Amino acid sequence: METDPLTLEPRPAPTEPARPRRSLLRRLFRWIFRAAASFAILSVALVMLYGIVPPPITVFMINSVLAGEGLDRRWRSIDAMSPDLVRAAIAAEDARFCLHGGFDWASIRKAWDRMQSGGRQLRGGSTISMQTAKNVFLWPARSWTRKGFEAYFTVLIELFWTKRRIMEVYLNVAEFGPGVFGAEAASQDFFGKPASELTRREAALLAAVLPNPREWSAAKPGPYVRERAGMLQRRLLDVPEAGAAVCPAKPAAGG
Repeated sequence: METDPLTLEPRPAPTEPARPRRSLLRRLFRWIFRAAASFAILSVALVMLYGIVPPPITVFMINSVLAGEGLDRRWRSIDAMSPDLVRAAIAAEDARFCLHGGFDWASIRKAWDRMQSGGRQLRGGSTISMQTAKNVFLWPARSWTRKGFEAYFTVLIELFWTKRRIMEVYLNVAEFGPGVFGAEAASQDFFGKPASELTRREAALLAAVLPNPREWSAAKPGPYVRERAGMLQRRLLDVPEAGAAVCPAKPAAGG
């Protein structure tokens, strides 16, 4: 160490100027805030847009094309679908669809209890709103990250869309078989008729395969699917007449 010739005391070693840690943290927080704000603005804009126009394509559809399964999808207004199909979908997937705000907490609690009792994954409790959010905006892989985004988009579509719009989008993007998306494509491919002409039995068959469309077939139903469809035929009679006005309640935000 050098000494000062005047005082004979050690001269402090020169230090290189360093960027303050506080400045780095400030920059990091600023970047995170900007990224989060940009994502929020973009996601809200996308949800509002899809509340008016049909979603052009989804990750699930892209995966189907990449897997060589093709893509059959034909968008139809909910007015051009059989009311029995709407009622069968509610009976099969979300009996409280018209009553909850996107999350059926009682069903979610039961699904959580099942997982805690030995189930490997959190299954069940997924509402039609949650499935619509997943099918339109997200990806197939199961993870807690995706579940978080699913909850976020569920809140957005419940806020900006009517229940009627949620059901309309759901029945147009749901997978009914490998490469077959939406009720119109499924009806044409499996029964050779438009979705508006589905019988109650055919509507129940389509709704019966929704939980597992890659393993179950509405066109060639096995014993389990036939039994499930029969049960749904009976249950859909308990679902209030849906038709063109699904859960007429609050208007969507902005219109």
